[in-house]
Order: sequence, then structure tokens, then C-alpha cells
Amino acid sequence: MSQSLAALAAALPLASGWSIHSLWMRRRIEAARRDPLTGLWTRDAFEERARNSLAHGSHRAVLVLDLNWFKEINDTHGHAAGDAVIRATGRRLGAWAAGYRGVAGRLGGDEFAAVIEVSGEVDVHHANVNARVLELIGSLERPVPFEDCDIDVHVSVGVVRHWHCAPELSTLLRLADEHMYRIKREGGGASIAPAHEIAPTLATVHGRRIGRRGTTGKEAS
Repeated sequence: MSQSLAALAAALPLASGWSIHSLWMRRRIEAARRDPLTGLWTRDAFEERARNSLAHGSHRAVLVLDLNWFKEINDTHGHAAGDAVIRATGRRLGAWAAGYRGVAGRLGGDEFAAVIEVSGEVDVHHANVNARVLELIGSLERPVPFEDCDIDVHVSVGVVRHWHCAPELSTLLRLADEHMYRIKREGGGASIAPAHEIAPTLATVHGRRIGRRGTTGKEAS
């Protein structure tokens, strides 16, 4: 009995050490999947969680958003100001998505995405999505304080409503991206895809809307 207790006592520090090491490794792995500027999930980590959200609920909204005139912010105020705007946008988007049991990510540059829960009834569903998107825009377009000035922020948001047996995430993101692009060309705001629209219509290169970074299209991204 005493030998067993001695062996257990000897093993406890080792077990504790492995537990701490395992926790440290998990935190390191999670940190590597977070965007360092905003704290949001990176593209791959976001898509993993977004697919899981879509798989476990039939009523979701998928959003893609982009900052308007972001290059002008960098050119006028400097890249530190641009970073401040990206950081504030990420934090505001993350808080908004969490409020609706959703997930948000930074896809790259000034492009973000989110998936949130919405109600199931058709009429309520549409009004519900409209209200939540307007709430998001109101949050994101609050001026961002930087040094001795407030930087105006403007966004364009494309939204797709997700129903049971709807297309997979990559198709939903491309469709939301198309609507974001259309409203961006009109000066910003939000564009929500009709419920019957389930497939992208614009030309794509390597699975992305032509004109996006990484494609050879001539349209502005």
C-alpha cells in the first residue's frame, strides 16, 4: 500500500506537468489560428467553425463585408491608422456575431465574414436579418479614434440567408461576396440576396469572384 502511494505521489508532478504542457499547446494552436490584429479567427479557422454552425442549424445568415475607401485611409492617415480601423472593425464584428451565437473571421486585408443564427419563420426571418444587419452597420460605421482625430468608417455588406439543404459554405460566401460587391459599387450599405437566389452569377477565377485579389480580372475588388 505504501509503495502504491509512493508511486502515485511520484507520478503526480509528471501528470501535472503534462496537463500544463497540453493546455499550453492548445493555447498556442488556438493563438496561431487567430488574426493577431483583430483577434478574430483566420480564414481556415473561421470556415471550419462556420461549416459546423451551418451543419447544426437550418436558419443562418452568411455575411461578407469590406471596408470602403480603406486605401484612402492608409494614404491620408498612415498605415497605423489603417491598422486601428481594422482592429476596431474586427472587435466590433466579433462582439456583434457573438451576440447572435455566431462566428466571425478576418478573411484578409479589409475583408471579413460572419455567420449568425436567425429565426426560422420566413417573414420574421427576413425582417430579423434586416434588423441585425442594420445594427451591424451602425456599429461598424462609428468613427474610430486615432491620435488627435476620428476616422470615418464606411462598409459594404453582402448577406445570404441559409436554409435547410442550402448550398455549401464556399458557394454561400461567393454569393454574399457578389452582393457585397454590387452594393459597394453603389457607395456602400447592405445587399441581402433574395431567398430563391442560391448560386453566384458573376465570373470566377480559381473559385473567387473575378476582380478579387488573387485573380486576373480588371474589376475593382
